[in-house]
Amino acid sequence: MERRTSTLALLCVVWSAAAAIQVNIPNDQYEFARGDNITLPCTFTSALPSPKQIIITWSAGEDDVLTYYHPDGDINIILEGRASLDVNVNGGTGRADLKLYSVTSADNNKYKCHINIPNDNKGKNTDTATLTVLVAPSKPICKIQGTATYGQNINLTCVSEEGSPPPTYKWNSYDVLNNPRANDPRTTDKGGILSLYNITKETSGFYICTSQNKIRSASCNLTLSVLPPSMNIASTAGIIGAVVAALIILIIIIYCCCCRKKDDEKENYALAPVGDEESVRKGEGSKGNEEKSRQYDDTSATKAANPRDNYEERSERNYDRRSDYDDRRSDYDDRRSDYNDRRKDYDDRRSDYDDRRSDYDDRRSDYNDRRSDYNDRRSDYDDRRSKPSDRNERYDGDRRYDDDRRYDDDRRYDEERRYNDRRDPRYEDDRNKP
Repeated sequence: MERRTSTLALLCVVWSAAAAIQVNIPNDQYEFARGDNITLPCTFTSALPSPKQIIITWSAGEDDVLTYYHPDGDINIILEGRASLDVNVNGGTGRADLKLYSVTSADNNKYKCHINIPNDNKGKNTDTATLTVLVAPSKPICKIQGTATYGQNINLTCVSEEGSPPPTYKWNSYDVLNNPRANDPRTTDKGGILSLYNITKETSGFYICTSQNKIRSASCNLTLSVLPPSMNIASTAGIIGAVVAALIILIIIIYCCCCRKKDDEKENYALAPVGDEESVRKGEGSKGNEEKSRQYDDTSATKAANPRDNYEERSERNYDRRSDYDDRRSDYDDRRSDYNDRRKDYDDRRSDYDDRRSDYDDRRSDYNDRRSDYNDRRSDYDDRRSKPSDRNERYDGDRRYDDDRRYDDDRRYDEERRYNDRRDPRYEDDRNKP
C-alpha cells in the first residue's frame, strides 16, 4: 500500500512538471546595426491542449510595447508604427515574435516576453533578452591641449561624439617625412588621450587617431609643429600686427602728403596770371571790352589795308600764347576738365567764324569779279583814249572812269568795314586760345 502511494505521488509530480507552461527566447543577447528592421523571437508551450484564452505581452524594461488577446485578435500597440507582433497559435503551443522597425540607440533595453494562460499559471511564463543597437563611431575630433614649444607637456585628444558600443581609440605617429615611428616610452595612450612629455623638435610630425567598434572605424589626423619658445604663435602674431600697423600709418602719411601737394598746386594755380583769353571768356569787366572795341575800330583801317601783316602778327601772338598755355598746362593737369569745356566753347566759336569767313570769301569773290569788270572798263577807256577822238567822248570817258573808281573805292571800303564790324572781337582773342 505504501509502495502504491509513493508511485502515485511520483506520477503526480511528473505530470505536474510536464503540464506547466514554458516560454522561451532562444538567445540572451541580440545585436543589430542602427536603422535595421529586427525580430526578437519568442515561443511558448501550454499544459492545456486548447486554452480558451491566451494573453501575450511584450515590454521593454518597465514599459509595455504591445499586448495581444487570443482568440479575439485584439492588440494594443504602444509604439505605433514602429512595432508589430508575428503570432501563430496552434492549440497549446505557438509563436509570438516582436518586430521593431528602424531601431535606434534609444531602443537599447532588456525586452521581456510574457504569456498569460488562465488555469495554467505554473511553470515559466516569462523570458527575457537584451537588445543592443550598434552605432558606427562618428568621425572623431582631434585637438591639441597645451603649447607646442620645447620642453612642454601636451595632450592630443580624440573623441567620437557617438558610437555604440563605445568605440576604442588608438594613436599612430609619423615623422616629418611621413615615416611611421614608435612613441617615446614616457608617452601614454588612454581613452583617446595621447600624452606627450618634454617635447622636442623630433616630436613634430603627423598624428592619426582611429576610433573603432564592432561596426566600423573612423579616423582624424593633425600636424604637430614644435617651435622654440621665442617663435611661439603669440609672439609671431604680435610682430605681424606691429608690421601691419606700421604699413597702415605709412600709407596714411603718404596719402596726406599727396593731398597737401595737390591743394598747394590748386592754390598756386588760382594765384597764377590767367591771360587775356581767360578774361575775355569770363567777361571780367566791360571796361576792357570797350577799350578793345575802340582799339579795334582805330586800327580797322590799317588791318584792312594790310591784312597779311596783321595775320602774321596774330599768328605770332597766338603761337606765343599757346606756348605759354602749354607750359601752364604741364603744371596744372588737374584743370584739364575746365580746359576741355573751354576748348568746346572755342570749337563752337571757331565754327561760327568759319561760317563768317565763308561769307567773307563769297563777298571777296564778288569783289574780284567786279574788279575784273573794272579792269575791262579801264582797258576800254585806255583804248578810247589812245584814239584821236572828240573831246566830248574823251571827257565822258574820263568822267565815267572817275565815277567808277570812286564807286569801286567806296563800295570796297563799305564791304570791308561791314566785314570787320561783323567779326566778333572776342573771337580774335578766343582763337588765340589752344
